[in-house]
Amino acid sequence: MNKPFGPIPEDLAILAVRDTVLFPGAVMPLPVGRESSLALLNSLEGPEKLLGVVCQLDPRVEAPVGTDLHNVGTLAKVHKMVRMPNGNVVAFLEGLGRIRLLENTGLKPFLRARVEEQPDLEDQRDAELTAMERNVQELFRDVVARSPQLSDDLQAEAMNIDSPSRLADFVASTLPSLNTMVRQELLETFSVRKRLETLANELSKEREVLELRSKIHEQVQEQVNQSQREFLLREQIKAIQKELGEADDSQSEVEELRKKVEESGMSAEAKKECERELKRLGKMTPASAEYMVSRTYLEWMTALPWNKVSGPGEEHIDIAKAQAILDEDHFDLTKVKQRLLDYLAVKKLQPGMKGPILCFVGPPGVGKTSLGKSIARAMGRKFVRISLGGMHDEAEIRGHRRTYIGALPGQIIQGIRRAETMDPVLMLDEVDKLGRDFRGDPAAALMEVLDPEQNSTFRDHYLDVPFDLSKVIFVMTANWLDPIPEPLRDRMEILELPGYTEDEKVEIAKKFLLPRQAKEHGLTLGEQVAFTDEALHELIHHYTREAGVRNFEREIATLVRKQARRMAEGQTDKLVVTPEVLHEVLGVPKFRLEKEAEERVKKPGVSVGLVWTPVGGDIVFIEASKMRGGKQFTMTGHLGEVMQESMRAALTWVRANSSRYGIDPDFFRKLDIHIHVPSGAIPKDGPSAGIAMVTALVSLLTGRPMRPRVAMTGEISLSGVVLPIGGVKEKVLGAKRGGIREIILPSENEPNVKEDLQSEMLADVQIHFVRTIEQALEIALGKFDVPIHPGTPSPLGEEHPIAGSALH
Repeated sequence: MNKPFGPIPEDLAILAVRDTVLFPGAVMPLPVGRESSLALLNSLEGPEKLLGVVCQLDPRVEAPVGTDLHNVGTLAKVHKMVRMPNGNVVAFLEGLGRIRLLENTGLKPFLRARVEEQPDLEDQRDAELTAMERNVQELFRDVVARSPQLSDDLQAEAMNIDSPSRLADFVASTLPSLNTMVRQELLETFSVRKRLETLANELSKEREVLELRSKIHEQVQEQVNQSQREFLLREQIKAIQKELGEADDSQSEVEELRKKVEESGMSAEAKKECERELKRLGKMTPASAEYMVSRTYLEWMTALPWNKVSGPGEEHIDIAKAQAILDEDHFDLTKVKQRLLDYLAVKKLQPGMKGPILCFVGPPGVGKTSLGKSIARAMGRKFVRISLGGMHDEAEIRGHRRTYIGALPGQIIQGIRRAETMDPVLMLDEVDKLGRDFRGDPAAALMEVLDPEQNSTFRDHYLDVPFDLSKVIFVMTANWLDPIPEPLRDRMEILELPGYTEDEKVEIAKKFLLPRQAKEHGLTLGEQVAFTDEALHELIHHYTREAGVRNFEREIATLVRKQARRMAEGQTDKLVVTPEVLHEVLGVPKFRLEKEAEERVKKPGVSVGLVWTPVGGDIVFIEASKMRGGKQFTMTGHLGEVMQESMRAALTWVRANSSRYGIDPDFFRKLDIHIHVPSGAIPKDGPSAGIAMVTALVSLLTGRPMRPRVAMTGEISLSGVVLPIGGVKEKVLGAKRGGIREIILPSENEPNVKEDLQSEMLADVQIHFVRTIEQALEIALGKFDVPIHPGTPSPLGEEHPIAGSALH
C-alpha cells in the first residue's frame, strides 16, 4: 500500500459515488447529499474514521446496492466535514490504498461490505521501469506547462515523488482530461508498469490536443491583431486626409453609386431598396465585410438594363430580311422557318404581344442552337445562351439570398446583364438535361420565368425586387421531351427538328460546312481543295451514322487538315477528295450497314425493328432463340417494363395463332424461349417493337429467315391489330441510314408519312402499310401455305390475311 494505516474494519462502510474515482495518496473534497451517504458519515466514530469509496457502474442509479458498484475501490480517511446551507455535507477524504470488495454485509441504513487490502504488484525496479517513470514525469511536466487549468506547482511536486506507484496515482488524480472509465481502469491496474504505460499514452494524447489548441489560439490572436492594426491605420489615414482637406474615398464611392442609381431608370421599388442600401453603406467602414456585400449588390442593381432595349423596335421588323437570314444560316427546316416568320409577323403588327416560348426538339447536330442565333440576328437583338445541362440547384435560376457568402444573382439575371438590354433572345440550352436534388428543382423555378403572365414581375432572390422579363424572347432546346416535367412542357410551343436525309446533308455540306472548314483552315475552296459528290455520299454513308451533321463536319475537317499539312510541306497542287482519297485518309469504313442488315437476318429468329432515340432514328435487331425445356420465357437487353409487356403480348399472340403457321400448338410446353435485344448496356423501352418481336418468334418457330433489308415498327394488340406509333419521320430516316429498302408501318401512320416525308426522302425505299400482324408476317417472311383452321378468323373479319398496301 502507498501509506501505512491501521487494520481495516471487518464491516467497512461503503460510500457509493458517481463519476468519481479517489486514488491512494490523493485528498479530495466530496459533496454528499444522499440520505444513506449522510447517515454513513454521521455514523463514523473514532480518530481514524475509515470508509470505502467505490464508483458506481451506472451513475443514474439512485439507491445502489453491491452489484451496482465496481469491485475495486479506495480505502479513505475522513479528515473534515463541512455542512452547507442547503443541507448537503462536503467531506474531505484522503485515499489510503486500494481495496477489493468481497461480499456485502448490509444495506441499511447504508451499504457495508467485507473487503481486503489490494497491494501494488511491485515490479522489480530496473532500467526500463525507471525510464517509464521519467517519461511520465516529462510528459506530465509538458502538459502542466501548456494547460491553463493546472498549476505550475504540480511540476515540482511530481518531480519530487520517488515512488513509481505514487507517481502514477498522483498523475492520474491530477489530470483533468481523464474520463471516469480510464480512471477506474487505472485504479484496477495493480501492476505499476502497466499503470505507467497507460498514463504515458493518455498524457501523449493530451499533449497533442493542447499543442493544437495553442496553435489555433495563436492563429486567431494573430488575425485579431492584424484587424486591429488595419483599423488603426485606416483611422490614421482618415485623420491625415482630414488635415490635408482631401475627400474620403468611401464617401465618393457612395456618391458615385447614388448617381448611377438615379441614371439607371429602375423601378420605384428597386430605387427605394437601393436608397435604403446606400444609407447603410454610408454608415459603414470600408474595412467591414458588410461594406463589400452592400457595394456588390448596388453595383449589380445599377448594371442591369432596366429600360434599355435593342434595335429600332419590333414594328420595324423586316420579314423579307428575316427570311433571307434564316435561309442563309439553315438549309431546309421549312416548317420551323415558317413558324418563326409567322411569329415575327405578329410581333411586327402587335409589338406588345406576349410571345410564345419556343422549344426546338431534335437530335444533336441539326441546328437547334444556331436557329436561336438566327432569330436574334433577324430581329436585331442580342443573343445570350445559358446551358442547363447538369444543373441541380434552384439557386442557379433564382439566385442566392444575400445572407450567403459569395451570393450572386441567378443565370437569368446574369444573362440579362451580359446582353446589356432587357429584350435579348435568351436561349436555355439542353432543358431536358436538368437535374434535381436536395438543393431544389430548377425545372420548377423555370415555370415562373417561362410564364408570360408572371415573368413581368420576376423576383430574383439576390435582387429581391421585381424585374421585367416579359420583353425577353425565350428559346429552349432539347434532344427529347420525356424528361421535361409536364407543367414546364405545357408552357412551351414544341417545334420538332428531324434528322437530315443523305441528299440534304450533301447540300448542307456544299453551302455551309465546306466553305466554313476551308476558311477556318486557311484554304480556298475550289482552288486548293475540292470534294466530289461521290466522296460526300461515301463519307455520309460509311463514316458517319447520325441524324445531324456534327460528326460529318468533323470528318470534313480531318480531310481539310490533311490538305493544309500538304501545303505546309510544300505540295501546292489542288486536292480533290474522291472516295479513294477518302479511304486513304480516313481508313477502313466505320459502318457497313447494308451488309449488316443482310447478314444478321439470314438465320431464323432475327428481325429488324425501328427505334427512336434522342440522337435520331435507328435500326435494332431482335433475336429469338429456343432450347429444350418448357414454359420459361427469358427477356434480356436492359428492357423497360413496357417493352417486356410487349414481348409477353407477342408470345401470347404466337401461341394463340400457332396453327395458322404450322407451329406445334404445344411448343411452349416443350421449349424455353429467349428474346434478346443487343446493345445490352443501353436502356430500351416502348411498345413500338411489338410487330418485330412477333416476326422474330414466328421466324424462329417456323424456321423461315426474314427477308433481307426489311424493317418494321408498330405496336400490337392481342387481337392481332397493328397500332400506330410515333417518330415516323425519324424512324424512316434511320432505316435509310441503316441500308433498309422496305419498311412496314401501321396503316394509321400513313397520313404522317404523306405529311412529314417529302418524295425525295422516300427514294429507294418501299413502305408497306399494314393493319394486322398477318399482313406484316406475309411481307416479312413470305406467304404461308398452311391452311387457316376453322374458327380462327383474322382480326379484320376476313377469311384470309391480305397483303398491306405499299407506297413507293
